Amino acid sequence: MNWIIASSFLLFIGSVAFISLYNSRRKKADTLNRFFLADRKLAFFQVGCGLLFTNINTSTIIGENELVYTHNMTVMAWGITSVLAMLLVSEFIMPMYIRLGISTTPDFLAARYDRSVGKIVSMIFLFGYIINLLPSVLYSGALAMNGLFNFSAAFNVDYSTSIWILVWILGSVGCLFTILGGLKATTISEMLLGMGLFAGGLMLPVFGLKYLGHGSIQQGIHVLLANQKDHFNSIGSSSDPIPFGTLFTGMLLVNLYYWGTEQYIVQQALASKDLKTCQKGIAVACLGKLISPLFLCVPGLIAVHVFAGIQNPAEVFPMLNRLVSPPIISGFIAAIIFGAALTTFNAGLNSSSTLFILNIYKPWLEKRLQIVPEKRLIWSAKLFQIVVCLIAIMIAPLIILVKHGFYTYVQTVNGFFNVPIFTIMFIGLVTRKVPPLAAKIGLTFFIVSYGLTQLVFNIHIHFLHILAILFVITCGIMLLIGKFYPMSVPYQLKTNNLVDLELWKNRHFYAGILILLMILMFVVFSPLVLVK
Repeated sequence: MNWIIASSFLLFIGSVAFISLYNSRRKKADTLNRFFLADRKLAFFQVGCGLLFTNINTSTIIGENELVYTHNMTVMAWGITSVLAMLLVSEFIMPMYIRLGISTTPDFLAARYDRSVGKIVSMIFLFGYIINLLPSVLYSGALAMNGLFNFSAAFNVDYSTSIWILVWILGSVGCLFTILGGLKATTISEMLLGMGLFAGGLMLPVFGLKYLGHGSIQQGIHVLLANQKDHFNSIGSSSDPIPFGTLFTGMLLVNLYYWGTEQYIVQQALASKDLKTCQKGIAVACLGKLISPLFLCVPGLIAVHVFAGIQNPAEVFPMLNRLVSPPIISGFIAAIIFGAALTTFNAGLNSSSTLFILNIYKPWLEKRLQIVPEKRLIWSAKLFQIVVCLIAIMIAPLIILVKHGFYTYVQTVNGFFNVPIFTIMFIGLVTRKVPPLAAKIGLTFFIVSYGLTQLVFNIHIHFLHILAILFVITCGIMLLIGKFYPMSVPYQLKTNNLVDLELWKNRHFYAGILILLMILMFVVFSPLVLVK
C-alpha cells in the first residue's frame, strides 16, 4: 500500500509542478513586475485561489484540527470571521491600493508618512516572515509529511531527526520552485492545488464518517452527532483558546491586518488585471473560507471518536488520513498537504524578496548608480530568497519545543507584527495630518508593550483582548501627537493606477449573502443547534 500512496503523491505533485512551471516559463520572469506581480494580469479565479490557498496552509490544516481535537470548534472563528474583514478590505482598502499603483503595502506608508516609516515596516515584515511565517509553514509541513508517511519508522530515525530532514526537503524544493517560476508559477500551482484541496479535503470527512460508522456514512454521522457534543461548540468560553468576545476585539483587527496589509496576501490581489477582478477574486476566497471548516475542523471532530490520548495532537490530521483513506486518496491528500506548505512558503519567499528589493535594496542602489539594471535586481532577489530560506530551515525544527499548542503559538507570535502595523496603517488612512514621528512612536510603544504582556508580566488577559486594548491606546497616542505636532502639509492621495478602476457592480449583493452564511455557521455550531 505504501508504494500506491507514494505513487499517487508523486504523480499529483509532479503534474502540478510541471503545469505551473511550463505556463509561467512561456513568459520568462525577466522583469520585476513579471517576477513579483505576474504582470498584473491575473484573472479573478486565479486571484481567489491565490488568496485562499496562500492562507490555507499546513499551519492552518494541522493547527485547527489539533485544537478541535483538544478543545472544540471555537478555532473555526479565525477563518469564518475573516469573511467580514475580507469584504471590508475589498470595499475600502483595495481600491485605494490599486488607485495608488503600489507594489508593496509599505509603499503606502512611505507615501503617507515618509520613506523611513516604509523601511521600518518592511524590516518588521521581513523579521516576521523569517522567524515566524516561513519556519512555521516548514515545520507544520514536515510534521504532516511525517504523520502521513511515518518517515521516523520507515528510515529508523528518531522523531526530531525526521522533522529536520523533511524541513530541509520542503525548504529546498520550495525555494527552487520560487526562483524558477516567480509569482506566476506560484499562483498557477495555488489554483490547481486549491481545486485539489477541496476535492481531497471533502473526501477525507466522508471516509472518516464511513470508518466511524463501520462502513455506513449515515451511521457515522449518527455517532458523530450523538457523542462528544461539546466539541461542536464554536461559542468559546474564557477557558477556550478563542473566547467568543475576542471575535469583536483583537480577532477583527488581526483579520483586517492580514487581508488588508500582510504583504504575501496583498501581493496576490495587487496582481489582478483590474479592480473589478480583484473584488471578484476576494469574493471567491470568502466562499472558500466558509467551506474550509469541512477539512480544517471536521477531521478533528471525527478524530475525537477514533483516537484517544494522542501524545502529539498536532498529528491528528495526518494520522486520520492514513487510517481511513484508501491508499490512492491518502497519497492525493498527502500531495495537497505538501503543496499547501509549498505555496505559502513560496508566497512568503516571493514577498520577502519583493519587500527587500523594492523598499530597501533598490533605493540604496539608486543612490550609487545612475541606472540600475533589472537583471541585477532579479538576481539579487533570487539570492536573497536563498538566504531567507536557509535561515527559515534552521529555525523551523526548534518550534517542536513550544508549549500550549502549535497554532496558538503561531498566532501569539504574530501579535508582535500584525496589529502594530495595522494601527499605523489605520491612522494613516483616516487622518491627513498625523506625522511620521507618531507612526514611529506608535510602532515602538505597541511592540514593546505587547512583548511585556507576553514575555514578562502574566496579566491573565487573552492576547487578542490585549491587542485590541493596545490598538486603542496607540491610536490615542498617535492622534495626540498629530494634534500638537501636525504635518505642515496634509497628505494628499495621488492617483497612479496601472489598471482599470471600475468597481464590481454586484459586490454588495454577494457580500450580503456571504455575511449571512458566516452568521449561520456560528448558529449551526452552537448550543442552539448541534451542541443541543
